[in-house]
Amino acid sequence: MAEKLKVGFIGLGIMGGSMAANIADKGFALNVYNRTKSRLEPFIKKGIMVSDSPEGVARNSDITIIMVTDAPDVEDVLFGKEGWIHGAKEGKIVVDMGTNSPKYAEEFAGRLSSSGVEFLDAPVTGGDVGAKQGTLTIMVGGKPDVFNSAKPVFEAMGKTIIYAGPSGYGQKMKLVNQIAIGLETVAMVEAMELAKAAGLDIDQVYRLLSTGGARSFTIESYMPRLMKGDIEPGFKAAHLRKDLKYAEELAASLGVPLIGGSLALQLFTALTNTGMGEKGVHALLKLYDGLTKLNEKH
Repeated sequence: MAEKLKVGFIGLGIMGGSMAANIADKGFALNVYNRTKSRLEPFIKKGIMVSDSPEGVARNSDITIIMVTDAPDVEDVLFGKEGWIHGAKEGKIVVDMGTNSPKYAEEFAGRLSSSGVEFLDAPVTGGDVGAKQGTLTIMVGGKPDVFNSAKPVFEAMGKTIIYAGPSGYGQKMKLVNQIAIGLETVAMVEAMELAKAAGLDIDQVYRLLSTGGARSFTIESYMPRLMKGDIEPGFKAAHLRKDLKYAEELAASLGVPLIGGSLALQLFTALTNTGMGEKGVHALLKLYDGLTKLNEKH
């Protein structure tokens, strides 16, 4: 049955483009939509169906994946003038694979259920590399039977598929992950900044940090890019700032102190305010470079 599923994909950005390509490569009938038309060209060349609106995607799909930036974008895709809901029939499934607040996931699930449509919140982690290689970790919230129906599509994009619980729980799981990512990034750039100031061989520092007790995906994925001066995004700094803000809101609602998370949020807010929000999360090193140079003047 899985190979007969017709899949729609909305949002072909850094992550979404690779995710959609993997779905097509696994033999699913695919149709796509993206506001920026240039992102459609690789799919057109492969003979993949292109829809002219989210509504059109719904008409041509059994299950639709949405991979856009934030909750307002998801809401517009779902319920806007040519929104997905206008082409959806009862029993169809729509999946939000971006990251936003659990409260929005619960709201969207409720609004869609009144039309007989099923909703899953299924954010991902693994960056652009994981998206390209089809090795993402996917965290899913929603009804268990709907999750099971969608699982073959998730397996086309990811290696680890986690059922987190009811609607909103996929987003909760992702926000927990983002706290760790934010603090790991802070730890990496602080270590690099100290190593540079101390005159250490950065190649040997990377050898240490990528094999010893500090080893992490963040170091292995982003430190080599920084060593080459590459701060282009695998995951944008502004997006992590948004995620950390949602995590802080969730923690506040539960009475949980996020001391380190709040620090990470402030640092990524500062980085975004310098105009580097569209660069990768690892561009945080540039903020530290600026602070170190400021210190050298005194």
